[in-house]
Order: sequence, then C-alpha cells, then structure tokens
Amino acid sequence: MLTPDVAVDLVGESLHLVMLLVAVLSVPGLIIGLLVSLFQAATQINEQTLSFLPRLLITLLVITLAGRWMAGTLMDFCVSIFERAASLVG
Repeated sequence: MLTPDVAVDLVGESLHLVMLLVAVLSVPGLIIGLLVSLFQAATQINEQTLSFLPRLLITLLVITLAGRWMAGTLMDFCVSIFERAASLVG
C-alpha cells in the first residue's frame, strides 16, 4: 500500500539520485570554469567565450567516462521502482 511514508521515501530516493547524477556532470565543469576564470584574472584576458570550450570539453569527457555508470544507476533505480510497484498498489 502506498502510504505517505513510502511516498516520502520514494521521492527522497529519486531526489538523491538526481542530485548525484547532476553533481557528477556539473562539478567538473564548475571546477574548470573556476580555473579558467583564475587564469583570465591573472592574465587580464577579458574574453567571455574563453571559458565555454574547456567546460564543454570536460562535460563531454565526463559523459564519456561516467555515462555507462550513470545510465546503469538510473536503470537500476527504474527497475527497483517497477519491482516495488506491485506491492505499492495493492
């Protein structure tokens, strides 16, 4: 039976998974953006598009390296939700 406690647990698990997957994608880009900004500040280069390409490349690299793990984690979560669906309904 789907009680409020079970619903809160499901939402909590799904939010935790979403935050984990987003962090894996965004944290490396944030770090590279910070490093490029420090480089720009040190050299006084004021080109706004300079930080775009390194962030794009690091994000693509992270997707390439961690994509299989991310997809597997998401698929495992979906399978567990579908397995619990029968017990949640009735």
